[in-house]
Amino acid sequence: MAPTEPPVQDVHRRRVFYIPGYDPIHPRRYRELYRKEGAEQAAISGYGIGLKPKKTEGPYGWQVESTMDGRQTHADIEVLVWSDIVRDSMSNSIPATYGQLVRTTWEYIATGALFRLMRLRKGPVIAALYPVGMLLLQLVLALLAGWTVYALAALVEPWLGIAARIAGALGFAGMTWVVLNGFRKRDGKFFAYYLMHDYAYSARFRGANPPELEARMAEFGDIIAQALTEDVDEVLVVGHSSGAHLAVSILADLIRAGRVPALGPKLALLSLGQVVPMVSFLRDAHRLRADLRYLSAREDLTWVDVTAPGDGCAFALCDPVSVSGVAPEDKKWPLVFSAQFTRSLSPEKWKALRWRFFRLHFQYLCAFDRPLDYDYFAITAGPVSLGARYAGRPASASRIDRAVSKYTSIAA
Repeated sequence: MAPTEPPVQDVHRRRVFYIPGYDPIHPRRYRELYRKEGAEQAAISGYGIGLKPKKTEGPYGWQVESTMDGRQTHADIEVLVWSDIVRDSMSNSIPATYGQLVRTTWEYIATGALFRLMRLRKGPVIAALYPVGMLLLQLVLALLAGWTVYALAALVEPWLGIAARIAGALGFAGMTWVVLNGFRKRDGKFFAYYLMHDYAYSARFRGANPPELEARMAEFGDIIAQALTEDVDEVLVVGHSSGAHLAVSILADLIRAGRVPALGPKLALLSLGQVVPMVSFLRDAHRLRADLRYLSAREDLTWVDVTAPGDGCAFALCDPVSVSGVAPEDKKWPLVFSAQFTRSLSPEKWKALRWRFFRLHFQYLCAFDRPLDYDYFAITAGPVSLGARYAGRPASASRIDRAVSKYTSIAA
């Protein structure tokens, strides 16, 4: 069989905008991840890729020069930062976090959203329930430790009388607080507080975007709109995790407003490890559902959605438009397929990563030692546009594209 000819180069210069998920970390983390994993993928796949510092003003970013199949491409990659909003939403108060637990759990259970999400994928639902269970376990352990102190004080009550009772009560409260605070300080190991803040952020406004986030999304839209007027061949927006639904709304706003030039650069959206149903299934997510419906029928862009069943934090192979119950008759996007972790990673690497759930949620941004047709670095820095790369590619046959959400309204 003759070797397959590489697609014709249709990108020489590209602007890439990466929208992270609910992440409080400085964006340099993504540059270092790109540098390290890009070099590894280049060595595996036999191409050249190199990073340079960004020389212009604007969002945090870097430049990439690549040579693939003898073709050179320049890419400017920028991170659209909302980590400051994330940090401000993350309460350091233990009582406030437990208050979020009650409100968030009530929102998902009372509306039936949790049970409908369970019809899609168990993994992300378990991930959503994990902080609830872990925080409750921490509370039980703290109360047991406090009760132990109280019980010890009760042993000396015959001799100390009321003083022993007071000491026991104070000891109970103090020990309970010490244990809870100890768990909170070690949340970098447990991730219970972090995940609770994540789910609570969407549930607080029942699926609507908080005002500060809407304002930041408008700023992101202005930045992308400017790039669409420049002399580049493709403007690629990458939405990862929670960043996927932000990207959907931002691009829907741009197209509605007529800010995507008909003769401008190709516009593309790559959603990775998306958790759209966690928001779109909530009762007041009218804006997101309307944007999903609108974007899915547009000819103005290419939208590819990549997930993997091995990622327990994403709604793998769940068409975010269809499962939200808002697919129009002329639906065109997204093209949904799997990154196939179990095939694109060697058995050794898969074994090493299999139970590292948070690391796997970032695998889309990393190197694959047995790459198939998904390569993050070829997509973001290579000579072929997203649309041309996956032209004619069928969607995964095992995708879920039936309507599941109870709430399908698109008007507030």
